[in-house]
Amino acid sequence: MSLEGEHNKGCVINRFRDFRHFICPYNSDLYSFGMSGIVVDLTKNFFELFQLPVGFQVDQALLSERYRELQKSVHPDRFAGEDERQQRLAVQYAAYVNEGLETLKSPLNRSLYLLELAGRPVDLENNTVMDTIFLMEQMELREAVSEIREHQDPESELERLMAQVNQIMADYQSEFASLWQKGGEASLEQAAAVVQKMQFMVKLSAEMEQLEAELLGD
Repeated sequence: MSLEGEHNKGCVINRFRDFRHFICPYNSDLYSFGMSGIVVDLTKNFFELFQLPVGFQVDQALLSERYRELQKSVHPDRFAGEDERQQRLAVQYAAYVNEGLETLKSPLNRSLYLLELAGRPVDLENNTVMDTIFLMEQMELREAVSEIREHQDPESELERLMAQVNQIMADYQSEFASLWQKGGEASLEQAAAVVQKMQFMVKLSAEMEQLEAELLGD
C-alpha cells in the first residue's frame, strides 16, 4: 500500500555538506544547530525520518543504525553551550527520534502507526474485540497461564505456552502485513481488527514474561 502524498506526519532528514543550521518546523526562523548538517522536518513521518520504506516489514538492523546516527546528531549534550531555546529544541528532537524508534521497533506500535497514517486510527482503549472464537481462545490461554504454578513442571509448561503465543502473534503479524499490502477500506477494517487481537497477545506475553521472572527467582 502506498501512502505517497498522504497523511505524512513525523520528520525527514536531508544531508547537506555546506548546511550548518537547524530550521524550526513551526516557523521560518533559522537557528544554529551545531555542525550536524541535518534538517528536521516535522511534516514527514517516522519512516521518512529513518529513511525507510513505508510498510509493516522493517529492517531492524538498518533502523538501529539510522537511530544511532540521528541520536548522535541531535543529542542534547552536543548543544550544552548553545542558548536555552536551542537546547530545548535539541531535547524535543531527541525525544522525537526516540519516539520514532519505539514506534517502528514494536510490531503492535508499527501496525497502529501505519493505520493512523492511512487515516484509519484504532482506539485500543474503547474498541473491543467482538470475535467470539478469539475471546474463547484468550480465556483458555489465560486459564492455562493461571494454572502454571500448580503444574508439575511449571517452567516447561510456561515455555510451551510462550512458544504458542509467539506463533499466534507471528500469524497475526503476517495477516496484518497482507491486509496492509492489499489496501482499501475493507482490508484496513480487517487490519484494525487484527491489531486489536495483537494487543491482547502483547499483554498476555508481558504477563508470561513477568511470571517467568518470578519462577526463575523462586
